[in-house]
Amino acid sequence: MSALFLFMNNTSSPHFHIRDVPIYGDTILAPMDGYSDWPFRSLCRELGSAMSYTEFVKVEKILSRSKEPAKRLYFTDVERPITFQIYGDDPDLILKAALKIQVLNPDIIDLNMGCPAKSIAERGAGVGMMPSPLKIARTFKKLTSALKVPVTGKIRLGWDKNKNYKLIARIVEENGGSLIAVHGRTKEQRYTGNADWDAVAEVKASVKIPVIGSGDVRRVIDIERMKKYTSCDAVMVGRGALANPWIFSKLDREQVTPEQVQQTVRRHLAKSVEFYGDEDGSRLFRKYAVQYLLMQTLTRETRKQILKPMPSGEFLEMLNQVYTVTA
Repeated sequence: MSALFLFMNNTSSPHFHIRDVPIYGDTILAPMDGYSDWPFRSLCRELGSAMSYTEFVKVEKILSRSKEPAKRLYFTDVERPITFQIYGDDPDLILKAALKIQVLNPDIIDLNMGCPAKSIAERGAGVGMMPSPLKIARTFKKLTSALKVPVTGKIRLGWDKNKNYKLIARIVEENGGSLIAVHGRTKEQRYTGNADWDAVAEVKASVKIPVIGSGDVRRVIDIERMKKYTSCDAVMVGRGALANPWIFSKLDREQVTPEQVQQTVRRHLAKSVEFYGDEDGSRLFRKYAVQYLLMQTLTRETRKQILKPMPSGEFLEMLNQVYTVTA
């Protein structure tokens, strides 16, 4: 079913283009540190996510001998279009890192200007870049002048005391950026409160490049609601996809059958073991299993069993027993 979905998607007209890259679909998995690794994002791509964003990578790590960037930037051709997301606070280092990873043949390179984590924002990276419009202008000018692939940006609304999202969006466009993704929250909000869809609409009205809206998309109806309300070109789903990756197949969680859940769990666990090895793959998969199984509906003892370290074969057998009881 997933392969058929992608085939049908790719034979229809593109929903929009990121410069010369056609995008077939209007719903995209958001890049999430610690979650949108290759096993999960490739699974979401199979289920209908219109493109893939990698987890963000620190530019200093790219320019070092660290093995982390290679793991985070791994992809397969069926994921295309693939966007490499990077972050940093020095325009020259950002350019140097972007040139280094461009040889890995991504379709797009994205600059993260939205991460609110204290360790990142307070050193001037992520959303910490937004109070420095001139630095953003210099960075995009350097990137778009030197790179062959389209360059895009992901932002928040800014900081509570300086919501400069419209200015930053125009700077991205004026300096050659090909798309802007907007999470409708400020740095201080992090993931609390309501996302400001009015702000997403303002960004869309202020630029001619495509705009992706993000924030408070948890159900299928929210996808069309956001598109209609903001006129954005596509919608990004982050935390809402963790318990329901089937949203990319336009299914709400209660519409997903136990058989579909089991099939997805087996597929995801197999990908995780393939990518990380049996021990790490099983361990890293558990945080997704917690989401898939809607843990609040399970007993305390069952929750303890799921979080207990065990080989992937035993883990899958235990999950099958859980499904038999809860289905």
